[in-house]
Amino acid sequence: MGTKISAQVVVIAGGLGCFEPRKPEVKDLEKFENGKGVSYMVLDPESYRDKKIVIAGGGDSALDWTIFLANVAKEVSLVHRSEAFRGAPDSVNKVLKLAEKGKIKLFLNSNLTNVKGDNVLNTVGVINTKTNVEETLDADNLIPLFGLSPKLGPIENWGLNIDKNAIEVNTEDYGTNISGVYAIGDINTYKNKLKLILCGFHEAALMSHSAYKYINPGVKYTMKYTTVNGVNSF
Repeated sequence: MGTKISAQVVVIAGGLGCFEPRKPEVKDLEKFENGKGVSYMVLDPESYRDKKIVIAGGGDSALDWTIFLANVAKEVSLVHRSEAFRGAPDSVNKVLKLAEKGKIKLFLNSNLTNVKGDNVLNTVGVINTKTNVEETLDADNLIPLFGLSPKLGPIENWGLNIDKNAIEVNTEDYGTNISGVYAIGDINTYKNKLKLILCGFHEAALMSHSAYKYINPGVKYTMKYTTVNGVNSF
């Protein structure tokens, strides 16, 4: 932190950006983050031993952790907005069997409505979207597993032209609206953009030639080929 680097050219090749968890739209959710009951990934399964856990989601992560924590936690409740899951069929069958045996509580066609507690999480509200029946679940932990969404992070505040979470560039040399700053790969956007590795290599090649001219104005660059010079031996 605080490190400064002097450079004549900056090339942004940040992929899709940094990834952040998709959070349910529940009031006061942030109040119980950072060790107070709400987390978006399972780092230490043993920390949930003998506790009451609510997992929300319908993908592989939600299913897998439901299956695993059923043998660790005191109580596991799985809340899913639909009756159909997006995870592997084998995992779905295991979860349904756990529910049939009473080893987990399964809430289908259901959404989270609220989280409550004093200094730490105590309860989670759930509503069935078909019957409108609401329930309050005792919970030590809530684990929403709705996947990840890409974010630009600090790059968003660099004064670059942004369109739908991507950096706008020209296709002549993949320069941005800031002179000397380029963006290549998945992090940039332009008309007919294709997010392919092949396109990324193409963008990098044109950017490199432009950057050389930018750093060395007036200096002629003669491109050499490996078929002419050969490949260096090491």
